[in-house]
Amino acid sequence: MTIRRMDNVLIVVDDLEAATAFFAELGMELEGKAPVEGGWVDRVVGLDGVRADIVMMRTPDGHGRVELTKFHTPSAISSEPQNAPANTLGIRRIMFAVEDIEDVIARLRSHGAELVGEVAQYEDSYRLCYVRGPEGIIVGLAEQLS
Repeated sequence: MTIRRMDNVLIVVDDLEAATAFFAELGMELEGKAPVEGGWVDRVVGLDGVRADIVMMRTPDGHGRVELTKFHTPSAISSEPQNAPANTLGIRRIMFAVEDIEDVIARLRSHGAELVGEVAQYEDSYRLCYVRGPEGIIVGLAEQLS
């Protein structure tokens, strides 16, 4: 085997507080936060003079993590249009299994989230939807029915 697990997904954000609050409302737990800078960071990410703040969020089961990063230097740049559609090349969304999709949508709306399409049912198995949160982040929600 070449990998042991998927450790985390990085999302670069401009408003770290809003993104943290959004993922906390989704049910993720704050694992830690810290400023990062120095030569080791520069070497890892291939940039010079990195100064950033990171927040690590984890799923309640402890297996999934999302790293939220706010770059102070060098400034973050946008590589795609604001609120890119679901068919834009690149990583488009993170999917989470939830217990009550309607409740989760309602709670995320208090953080500015909007449905990308609508809640749809796949056979008798799942109710699914995409929600766009802060920074244009798309989160998929899946409620298992049976």
